[in-house]
Amino acid sequence: MLIKAGVDISRLKRNIRSSLNVVALIFSEERELFIITSTYEGNHSEGSLHYANQAYDVRLPADSRLRIFAKIQEQLIPGFDVVMESNHIHVEYDPKG
Repeated sequence: MLIKAGVDISRLKRNIRSSLNVVALIFSEERELFIITSTYEGNHSEGSLHYANQAYDVRLPADSRLRIFAKIQEQLIPGFDVVMESNHIHVEYDPKG
């Protein structure tokens, strides 16, 4: 796992932090670099779970983006939302109910 300069993962709460190992393993299996590009820092939409330390963004790999995205959605337990953005995958912990 690599972390973009200036990104701080130390504030991530336990539930979202637990997803890091799952996502890192998926990237490893696909032989892609797992790079966290954002947690709470940066500009996010109002009400974003980034500001609640319950979300992070991961750089999209060039070749296997759809496979990796699908595997993350498939392997994370209920309560996690995974969104494909133009240049990153957004992972957040937002249990419903």
